[in-house]
Amino acid sequence: MDAGVAYFPTHDGLGPAELARLVEERGHRWLMWAEHTHIPASRETPWGGVEGAPPLPRKYVHTYDPFVASAYALAATSALRVGTGIALVPQRDPITTAKEVASLDHLSGGRFDLGIGAGWNREEMANHGVDPRTRMKRMREHVLAMKAIWTQHEASFHGDFVSFDRIWSDPKPLQRPHPPILVGGSGPTVLDRVLEYGDAWMPNHGSGVVERIAELRRRAERPIDVVVMGPPADDLEVLEAYENAGVDRVLFWLPSARRSVVELELDRVEAAMARRHDRPA
Repeated sequence: MDAGVAYFPTHDGLGPAELARLVEERGHRWLMWAEHTHIPASRETPWGGVEGAPPLPRKYVHTYDPFVASAYALAATSALRVGTGIALVPQRDPITTAKEVASLDHLSGGRFDLGIGAGWNREEMANHGVDPRTRMKRMREHVLAMKAIWTQHEASFHGDFVSFDRIWSDPKPLQRPHPPILVGGSGPTVLDRVLEYGDAWMPNHGSGVVERIAELRRRAERPIDVVVMGPPADDLEVLEAYENAGVDRVLFWLPSARRSVVELELDRVEAAMARRHDRPA
């Protein structure tokens, strides 16, 4: 089981390029960004869509666009894989997003990963003209439309939410057939989405993940990675359980803060992973 990091790239924290250089210099292989275009001031949806959740952390309001952050990070590094964890695909124009993904992947030498999710903030979706009740169907169509654009010289797509005839869109992604699509979420039907159009499942750390990994492996007819977001770095039993369940990668959240604070958290993460490797079998 490998490890990487995830980060809310805020304007008052360590910048995307500097963070990416730091992460790569310390030997990490993955860096993923969160996304929120905005947070409605009149928001009624609880954080994560979970009733009784604590107040929303301020970093949600202060994030850079993850594709812009990715451009800075990829330009500042040579081997680090960078991506979205997650991009709120139903709120994005699929033709524009396909162009952004292909451009980043091509310019970086094939180092971009596309983590996707349908979102939880209903007021944010509404401001983008998205009915929360249709967000899963929209995400599916957006992904399938982007796949058509990435893999076809002259792409067409027709669905309930996305429709276009015969378009040219180059360059194509350097990774073939396209950059890995990591499907986020832990809802009851998430594995259906992973199996239909994903290359990996990327759930948040929590109860039930290990059991569902076994279900995913039973149902899958092709290799599908599992990437767990946000496990506790200091809980060796949790990390061991994920490794035993066949998790391919864990991503630890870094604080959106100055360099010294980020470095302290990286020290903690790296120490925890070293202890896990040194633990007797």
